[in-house]
Amino acid sequence: MTNYVAAYPQLLSSAVAAIFRGIGSNESEARLVAENLVLANLSGHDSHGVGLVPLYLDGVRAGIVQVNQRPTLVADSGVIVTLDAGMGFGQAIGHEAMELGISRVRDHGICLVAIRNSHHLGRIGHWGEQCAKAGYISTHYVNTLGLPPLVAPHGGSDARFATNPYCAALPGPRDQPVVLDMATSKIALGKVRVAMNKGIEVEADTLIDANGQPTNDPQVMYQSPIGAILPFGGHKGYGLGVIAELFAGALTGGGTYNACTSVTKVIHNNMLSIIFDPGKIGGSASWRDDVSHFVDWIKASPPGPNSHGVLVAGEPERMTQAERSKNGVPIDETTWTELCESARSVGVSSDILTASLIE
Repeated sequence: MTNYVAAYPQLLSSAVAAIFRGIGSNESEARLVAENLVLANLSGHDSHGVGLVPLYLDGVRAGIVQVNQRPTLVADSGVIVTLDAGMGFGQAIGHEAMELGISRVRDHGICLVAIRNSHHLGRIGHWGEQCAKAGYISTHYVNTLGLPPLVAPHGGSDARFATNPYCAALPGPRDQPVVLDMATSKIALGKVRVAMNKGIEVEADTLIDANGQPTNDPQVMYQSPIGAILPFGGHKGYGLGVIAELFAGALTGGGTYNACTSVTKVIHNNMLSIIFDPGKIGGSASWRDDVSHFVDWIKASPPGPNSHGVLVAGEPERMTQAERSKNGVPIDETTWTELCESARSVGVSSDILTASLIE
C-alpha cells in the first residue's frame, strides 16, 4: 500500500509558491498558482493539486508555458469579451478573467467571457466559486488540447477528445455556494494518475486499452499506444463533452481536436464562461429563499441503503476541506518525491517542503 505524508496547508502553499518563484514567476503569480493547487488538494481533488507541479515546470522548460503572462483583450463588445491567454499559467489567467467578467456584470448584469490559449486552468469549480462569492451565477465550458486525445466517444473504441469539464455555480444558503464541477468523462485524467501513483486499480467501466478492451489498469493512459477514458453516463456524458468541445474550443477560437491537431504534451485550455446577476432577471426577489428551501427539501430525503445522507454539489469539497484543514493535506509518496525533485530542480531546497510536514 502506498505511504503518505501530511502537510500543513498554509506552509505547503508557501513552499509551492517558492518553487514557482524559482522557475521565474513573480510573487502574485506564484501565490495564485500555489494557493489554487493546494485548495484543490484541500477540497479532495488531488488530481488538480500539487501533484501537477512537475508537469507545469516541464511546460515552462519546453518554452510553451509563459511565466508572468497577462491575458490580451482581443474582442470587447461590453457584455462579451474574448481574452487570449498567451499560454500563461491558468490559475493567474483565470483569476484575472473572472475579475473582469464580474466587473462587467456589475455594469451590465451579464457577461460572457471567452478565454483561449491558456495553460491548465486547474479545478474549474474555483472559478465558479469566485463568481458565487461576488453574488453571481456562472456556467463554464472547457476543452483541453495539447495532450493526446483522452476520451472515447460513445460507441467508439479509441480516444478522440479530452475530459472537457463543465461547471455551474450559484450562491447558496448560509454563504455556501452550490457548485457543480465535473469532467464529462467517467473520471479526470488526474484521477487516473493518482490511482497509478497509489498503485490501485480504477473502477470497472472507466477505461479501455489501446485495443478498445475494458481494463482497470490506470497505466494504459500513460503508455504508447494510449488507452481511453469512457464518458460518464454513456451517450449523455459524451454529448455534454462534445458541447464543451464546441463551445470552449470552436467558439472561443482556441481550437478543437481534429486530424490536424498537434500534440505538445502540455495542457492547453479554452473556456467559455457566462456570468450573470440573478437580481437582474426580474420577478426573482425571492430566489435566495427558493434556493435555500429547495436545498433543505432534497437534503431531508431519508438516507438510502449504504448512504450517510443526501449532499448537494459543493458539500463534499467543503467537508473534505474542513477535515484536511484540521489534519493536514495527505500526499502520496510518489507525488511527494516528485515535488521535492521539482523544488531542487529550480534551486529551491526541499527543506522548505519538509518544513510543511506534520510530524
